[in-house]
Amino acid sequence: MDNNKGNKDFETMGEPLSRSQMRRNQQNREKNKRQAKWSKIIGIALVAFLVFFGMHKYLQAHKAADSIFQSTNMTKSRNVNATLKDGKPICVLLMGTDTGALGRKDTGRTDTMILCVMNPKDKKMTLVSLPRDTLVEVAGYEENAPSKINSAYDYGGPKAAVKTVQNLLDVPIDFYATINMGGIRNLIDAVGGVEIEPVMSFSYGGYTFKKGKKTKMMGKQALAYVRMRYDDPKGDYGRQERQRQVLMKLAFKASAFTSLINQNFLDSVSEQIKTDLTFDDLQVLGTKYRVATHNMESDHLQGTTEIVDGQSFEVADSSERKRVANILRKALGLKQLKTAATTKKNHKTSSEIDADDGLVEQSTGTYTPNLNNASTYNERSNSQIQTKNEKNRSEETLQKPTKQDTVEQTVQSPIKNEQPAASETAEGAAK
Repeated sequence: MDNNKGNKDFETMGEPLSRSQMRRNQQNREKNKRQAKWSKIIGIALVAFLVFFGMHKYLQAHKAADSIFQSTNMTKSRNVNATLKDGKPICVLLMGTDTGALGRKDTGRTDTMILCVMNPKDKKMTLVSLPRDTLVEVAGYEENAPSKINSAYDYGGPKAAVKTVQNLLDVPIDFYATINMGGIRNLIDAVGGVEIEPVMSFSYGGYTFKKGKKTKMMGKQALAYVRMRYDDPKGDYGRQERQRQVLMKLAFKASAFTSLINQNFLDSVSEQIKTDLTFDDLQVLGTKYRVATHNMESDHLQGTTEIVDGQSFEVADSSERKRVANILRKALGLKQLKTAATTKKNHKTSSEIDADDGLVEQSTGTYTPNLNNASTYNERSNSQIQTKNEKNRSEETLQKPTKQDTVEQTVQSPIKNEQPAASETAEGAAK
């Protein structure tokens, strides 16, 4: 009952308030004041708690972001700060290592390589897988050619990997991120699992997967789903498809606020991921770019199997590399290529093309293969291998205790008229 209303009723009836009634009214007013005061205090305390909780989680997230940061120590191909600030499409090279995956002990090689373009304006994410056996020359390690693209990270870390992929496709890479595929189990567990619709039926790692049956997978099961390769009729390409499928789902759940305040998730991130995205960059991605996860499309670089120096490589011809490059460039809002990349576009010094073998000689002492003609590159690679083998045989001959004149003849004969390979000439120039 409203006290003021009660007083008016008494006054209307002409009856004065008794002392006990006045005391009760006073007590009620004081009680209401105390309740209002406590409500205010509780409200302030609640706000303070939320601020403290938010700051605590903010600091935890900041700490986790700092622990995963690892610079490439290279000049970016474009102004990434301006790109992020303006909310323009960005390209991230995702690389997965196999440490700890189903008992694996390997480190260094990135058997999973995916280019991810996030376009917040179109609300779309584009993922393109690169076969691990793709034939390349690793940027900065050309003397080791021919090489597989998954060896780039092993040779020179994220810097070599980023430059090698940029050279292959002529697409700017703004950031990179490596994830331990063995630790992806913990990340998926931390976000509460992912819902996957298997693209084929198979059994692997103690699990059975049925095509088309939507299944909520926790970490161990999801890891088994992406690891199987030999029973897939598409081979490594089939595995890439399943990897993209799981990573898409993980990316969507990981970008949610509930994941960002999940301590288990933050702990898993700090242990399993390395990236050159700063904490501020990650905040921008979490706000401006999360809409890109609403629509996803995927593709892959298709190669043909060729044997070079006794090794099996996947060789992507110029038309395929141009096709994939233009898919990525379209997603980035960049001009389409008319021809596939043959030179290092981020190299600022002059270069000249050697018409005889399709190699690009550069003042840095490095060269880039003309992958528009795989047979030319294979011939060049085999020529380099033959030259090195002849050199090795000559050095072995030097060590044999034969007659002096025979030794001199044996050593000088093959080397005297030998034309050095481009990589060896480059090494000498660099020295």
